[in-house]
Amino acid sequence: MAANKTQRTKASVAAFLAAIPDPHRQRDAKALAALIRKATGVKPAMWGSSIVGYGQMTYEGRSGRVVDWFPLGFSPRKAALVLYLMGGLKANANLLAELGPHKVGGGCLYLPRLEEIDTKVLARLITLSHKGNRQVTKRVSTKATARKRAV
Repeated sequence: MAANKTQRTKASVAAFLAAIPDPHRQRDAKALAALIRKATGVKPAMWGSSIVGYGQMTYEGRSGRVVDWFPLGFSPRKAALVLYLMGGLKANANLLAELGPHKVGGGCLYLPRLEEIDTKVLARLITLSHKGNRQVTKRVSTKATARKRAV
């Protein structure tokens, strides 16, 4: 079985955020990192070279592929901050109408500018996504880890 390309690393989240060249994007990324940490209580870690992830779980995709992944994370891309909310967008779609300018694709939430977003609504979305992921993670991790070991 091929390993997942995006792996958890020991790289510094603070150094990654400090190295973001665009001062506006850097400020947004630092604010988002603080908001997620406060909402979840989970310490961030780098996943690959450009994703800040919160937590770790064993995840089984639709194809049956089993990988280690983060339940919640973000990446400060050039065009937008991208939030990865595993399972949190569809379950909490009612909050998106109150959020402010954004786009959604798959399990990703794209935020062009954090200052245009209602951060209270975003914090609620993150909290609900995190709570939902903790419940799902317990069920999926047990099943996926058993399958991973059997392979």
